[in-house]
Amino acid sequence: MHEIQPYVLWPYVAGSAIALITVFVSREELLRGNGWERILAVGRLALAAPLAAFGAEHLTIAPFIAPMVPSWIPWHLFWAYFVGCSLIAAGLSIATKVQVRLACTLLGIMLLFFVFSIHILRVVANPRDRFAWAVVLRDSAFAGGAWALAGSEIAWRNLGSKLIFVGRLLIGVAAIFFAVEHFLHPTALPGVPLEKLTPTWVPGRIVVDYLTGAFLAAAGIALVLGKNSGRAALYLGTWILLLVLIIYLPMVLVIPPAAEGGVKIEGVNYFFDTLLFAGAVLAFANAMPGSRRTNSAQYQRTISEAKA
Repeated sequence: MHEIQPYVLWPYVAGSAIALITVFVSREELLRGNGWERILAVGRLALAAPLAAFGAEHLTIAPFIAPMVPSWIPWHLFWAYFVGCSLIAAGLSIATKVQVRLACTLLGIMLLFFVFSIHILRVVANPRDRFAWAVVLRDSAFAGGAWALAGSEIAWRNLGSKLIFVGRLLIGVAAIFFAVEHFLHPTALPGVPLEKLTPTWVPGRIVVDYLTGAFLAAAGIALVLGKNSGRAALYLGTWILLLVLIIYLPMVLVIPPAAEGGVKIEGVNYFFDTLLFAGAVLAFANAMPGSRRTNSAQYQRTISEAKA
């Protein structure tokens, strides 16, 4: 019997636990909501579970993550553990709907700090590295989804509308870049275009990539322009969720138990990475009118300003 490495086991345990908590807390929307309301409830799960999984990953491989902390920041190992705990706390907050404003606002700030202190430096060092650009825009989109969710929870309209507005732009720009990458490199895994290629067992994999590129392009343009952005995000998020179920989940399940730890952790990262992107997109869709059970004049003013 093959031993499951802790850095593979605990991300799945944490992600599954948070997913179950999300299902319990959002059971009314899942059981009694219409189709779109159920998808948006699943979107909350798609945002919360990966955060917990990545948090557990940080805690189990903290010594390997610590060197990634910028050299000018002291106590590298402490920050690796701190970020892991923060990600789990954010996932739990989103799942339970407790202190979502605070958790998602701080989560967005933390993710953008990573972008500007770590990822953007790799782009500057090698501007032709398309994967470095993808990571910058991916984490920016994650931050945008967190801020959109925070903005939709905020009663005071000025900050709420600004967070939703920034979230819309961050997700929209990322979607447009990802769309171009899908058209230029149609063998890459659909969703977040990184190094790994789509398995040959996926039927019509080139068609799937082009179709994903079309979804990303249409939604990205709508988000950047602020035209039907909520509906566009809803369609894109739903499509990415389908990709997670029909491509990424089977990819994880077919990894042999005897495979090296690096192969298994890669499966963890790609699965939860793409799920988190779907969650970020659906978090923005959830911030738009008609998707939330709120009709307050204050909330509608917040959304109107975010669309301006």
